[in-house]
Amino acid sequence: MNNESSRVVIGMDPHKRSVTIEVMTADETVIGGGRYGTDSAGFAEMRRYVSQFPDRVWAIEGCSGIGHHVAIRLLAAGEEVVDVPPKLSARARVFATGQGRKTDATDAHSIALVGTRMTGLRPVVNDEQLAVLRLLVDRRRSLGEEHTRKTSQLHKLLLELIPGGAKKNLSAAQAKALLAKIRPRGVVGKTRRRVAAELVTDLERIYARKKEANKELTDLVRATGTTLLDLHGIGPTGAARLLVEVGDITRFPSKSHFASWNGTAPLDASSGDQTRHRLSRKGNRQINRVLHTMARVQLRNPTEGRAYYDRKKAAGKAPMEAMRCVKRRLSDIVYQTMLNDAVRTTKAPTSTTTRTGPGGQRGNDSDPSAAGSQPHTKLFGQATSRTRQTTP
Repeated sequence: MNNESSRVVIGMDPHKRSVTIEVMTADETVIGGGRYGTDSAGFAEMRRYVSQFPDRVWAIEGCSGIGHHVAIRLLAAGEEVVDVPPKLSARARVFATGQGRKTDATDAHSIALVGTRMTGLRPVVNDEQLAVLRLLVDRRRSLGEEHTRKTSQLHKLLLELIPGGAKKNLSAAQAKALLAKIRPRGVVGKTRRRVAAELVTDLERIYARKKEANKELTDLVRATGTTLLDLHGIGPTGAARLLVEVGDITRFPSKSHFASWNGTAPLDASSGDQTRHRLSRKGNRQINRVLHTMARVQLRNPTEGRAYYDRKKAAGKAPMEAMRCVKRRLSDIVYQTMLNDAVRTTKAPTSTTTRTGPGGQRGNDSDPSAAGSQPHTKLFGQATSRTRQTTP
């Protein structure tokens, strides 16, 4: 944040139909605020009010969630916006008020405090490429969830129609073949078979849409110039989720910071002479899920990840502990891959138009702020061998 005394921070607690703001100076003096609607009239009134503070920056909570809609509108109006994580504002609220009670006014105050005190808050950028990726990857996830839900319903019906039910990995074509052999006589059985046939039709439609979504995501991910798809176990959905959630990879000073952010770094639970660690339930769970899927795929195939897992088990690790070690190592590999992509983008020749890097960051001539991020061990997540790039 700018330390100039003339600059103000406008903390915003966003909602769907209204927002509450508080204007705070660099010395944490509150000089204004209010509640405004999110419709056109309310948004215009809020902008007229803040126009009296020409040097301003907006600190909005949850710009990837409920605050996204108003953050995008402010960016389109030429405003500067930074994202305040909800956990930071919750901690600031407890320290500022002495208790955790929530109101819109106290939330706006705590958000403004975080925006004033904290450095390194992520600036929000209106990147159309990442916005399209986010829409498509969210849609692909909903298709997968719908496919899983309807498959479970179909298995339930088949269990009542066929003694013992059907196999676990059942395709729509196999389910259709099974239903063709069933000839129930009762009204209940006929109705059950008809509902099962409707579910099979739905699954065929969902499968076709998933196939189209995967193809579109693959083309868009490759257009960013990232090499994430070269890693064993990452498909178009996982690569798109990484690009969308991570954004600018250089905002993480090291691979350890990245692992802490995605929840693969264990938490220190030592006390006295006892040194121990426990599983982290924190971090970005969507990225943690991508890394978990990547680890499962590697364990099912004769990869370096499988060999690493076997070495950890031979060293005395339990299966789940060895799995966590693999996920932590894969986190480092993903971090290094995205960092190499960012370095390659910044080293590319500049043109008249501003280029967008694979992580959504704008090309610039500065070095990424990643210290000690080049591992000296083999990256076992790479599907193909390539010349290792040197990080500046």
